[in-house]
Amino acid sequence: MDDRLVVSMIQCFFIAFGVILGGTIVGSIGSYITGEAPLTAMFRIAKSLRIWAIVAAIGGTFDAISNFEKGIFDGSTFDIFKQIMMIVSAMGGVKTALLLFEWLLGEEVT
Repeated sequence: MDDRLVVSMIQCFFIAFGVILGGTIVGSIGSYITGEAPLTAMFRIAKSLRIWAIVAAIGGTFDAISNFEKGIFDGSTFDIFKQIMMIVSAMGGVKTALLLFEWLLGEEVT
């Protein structure tokens, strides 16, 4: 496996993790300021940010689609494998952030 792939996977993981963590915390501060329950808002915000964290981590949907297209039409199977691994890595970062919030808040984020 290429070293750049491993580096990209680690970066994708932490970008997705950071989007969930930062977005949820900052969003709950906004809920607190407006008088809503911040812990309830954390669950709602974390749930709604999941797909956006994955998209942000892999660099947007158009790059992913063009990499899949290059892999299928140009016969470059490594590009398809790389893109799948990036998506899996980003999903791991999202799941880790959601587990962290479940441990801290004591409720399951579904």
